[in-house]
Amino acid sequence: MIAKKHRIWDVIRVDDISATPKYLQIVHSTLKGIEAGQITVNDRLPSINEVSFELDVSRDTVEKSYRQLKSMGILESVPSKGYYIKNVDFEKPMKVLLLFNKLSAHKKIIFDAFVKELGQQVAIDFYVYNNDFALFKKLITAKKDEDYSHFVIIPYLLDYNDKVQEVVNMIPKEKLIILDKMVAGVNGEFGAVYENFEKDIYMALCQMLEKLRNYTSLKLIFPKQSCYPQEIQKGFLNFCQDFAFEATIIDNIKTESVTEGSVYINLMEDDLVILIKKIMNDNLVIGKQVGIISYNETPLKEIILDGITTISTNFREMGKTAARLVLEKSKDHVANLFEVNLRNSL
Repeated sequence: MIAKKHRIWDVIRVDDISATPKYLQIVHSTLKGIEAGQITVNDRLPSINEVSFELDVSRDTVEKSYRQLKSMGILESVPSKGYYIKNVDFEKPMKVLLLFNKLSAHKKIIFDAFVKELGQQVAIDFYVYNNDFALFKKLITAKKDEDYSHFVIIPYLLDYNDKVQEVVNMIPKEKLIILDKMVAGVNGEFGAVYENFEKDIYMALCQMLEKLRNYTSLKLIFPKQSCYPQEIQKGFLNFCQDFAFEATIIDNIKTESVTEGSVYINLMEDDLVILIKKIMNDNLVIGKQVGIISYNETPLKEIILDGITTISTNFREMGKTAARLVLEKSKDHVANLFEVNLRNSL
């Protein structure tokens, strides 16, 4: 029987700050132990109860990881004896570090599409740095020399632009894929799936020009604490100038009075709730007296108020394209698809 002091407990482990499912962490750490020669044929793995206790995870988590190892032909169970390594000859999976700035409905769409497109042939370590530069730097510094085939990152830290490029430049460029927002000053050839924020909002508003002509002014709700790039404001203001709309940038919708004849463009979900409440309190008719355009498509916006018009990058396409760059080891820069969903709020 393998006791706690055995080398196996230096191999099978979970990282509590990783967003990668714990059952996959157990699978990946076991494969890594085999590759390093720390786990060999006929080694007995700890029981499900032992792993559950020592790693402080559920039995279901351990059972799921052992089932996957068995499906790969690596692990076998012997009745009344336990689990043994029966094969160490397996194709090493590609390993990707996936790093997001935050968790949200939109990020989940990217993640799900990315994972689905990669399939079972790629191992993923998933971390979230919660818009914290110190954690962002710590994670990349700690992981940059590990055996990842790719680092797929969303570098949303607008207050640290110069420092962000320094951190990103630590990653070997042949392994780097940037998602969503490009970072100025990143050197070398690397892959990217990005939004062209200035162009995207300008072209989206052009598509809605006929509807917008029913209003006199356009107002962009752009909070000071927003992590959205300033290019959005630039594209918005350029459109208003080119097509003779009165333009306003609102940094706090809570203190703003809603005015008839205006179209409000919101970025943050919380601001959308506040805006709708203000409009309803003033008994204004949405889609006639006041217009709403919301950034980022969600299923709920198809239903609320008989449909809210959205402008949005295609998050599912972003995840799929990022996976393609990984699988093809591509260094292409791909402008992600941006879409207009015209509904009754305009």
